[in-house]
Amino acid sequence: MDFVLTSQGLTKNYGKFRALDGLSIHVPNGSIYGLIGRNGAGKTTLIRLICGLQEPDSGEYFIYGKRNSDADISAIRKRMGAVVETPSVYLGMSAEENLKMQYRVLGMPSFDGIRELLKLVDLDKAGRKHAGHFSLGMRQRLGIAVALCGNPDFLILDEPINGLDPQGIIEIRELILKLNRERKITVLISSHILEELSKLATHYGIIDSGKLVKEISSRELENAFRKSVTAEVTNTSALAETLDKMGVEYKILDETHAEIYAKINVTELALALSEKGCDIISLHENEESLESYFLDIVGGDNND
Repeated sequence: MDFVLTSQGLTKNYGKFRALDGLSIHVPNGSIYGLIGRNGAGKTTLIRLICGLQEPDSGEYFIYGKRNSDADISAIRKRMGAVVETPSVYLGMSAEENLKMQYRVLGMPSFDGIRELLKLVDLDKAGRKHAGHFSLGMRQRLGIAVALCGNPDFLILDEPINGLDPQGIIEIRELILKLNRERKITVLISSHILEELSKLATHYGIIDSGKLVKEISSRELENAFRKSVTAEVTNTSALAETLDKMGVEYKILDETHAEIYAKINVTELALALSEKGCDIISLHENEESLESYFLDIVGGDNND
């Protein structure tokens, strides 16, 4: 597999606190890679290292195969765009003026492409309005537009939907999907809003206490989800006896409810129960969520 970003044994300390502890990661080319972890797990520290804002204490990482210690790593970073923690925008400037400023910083020869960028992030009608008067969602989209100056093919976003209202979240989601599908940009997203991340990501990396504890594709994750059926019956003792004979795994929850971990033939089950004088009141299919999978991996205590 072709990887945009890999790392080996990355370690970063802040005094006595170890923010990254031998972390290794693999971000496939063309993916939307969701970086998952509690607050303080090391997500932003990893992003700051990758962007060259800080140096690791040990270990190494590779961007498009170029090692972080190589002299020409800065040239490779020109293929990257990033929004780290908060969008880097000038609040006293309009959206267009912000992009022109970034073009100057990058030494780009002309302002060609700015109108297209503004349209891409739905800010082409913002006019002369200063970014300080933008909504949080507009400011976030402007930050992404600034990161896209220079036409990067690897975009890093640190908590891009944090604090946004539902409409703002939808707009950022649609923008990220468009960048990935139409412009073929690989996207690395750090987020703690797992329900939203599950609508975007093609791959996941779960970080806990500075270590990468699991990497999994969305397809593998879907296969790993444990499907179950919650059954409400008049007699769980009869249900247990019947499921034992059927060789089906289950868990009795109370006198009338049980969790069944298998795809069952409802007619067959109903007939078998009826012979024992037990009726099915209801059946409800469940499917494990990204959040529950995450908690299964790292444990249920939340440190946010």
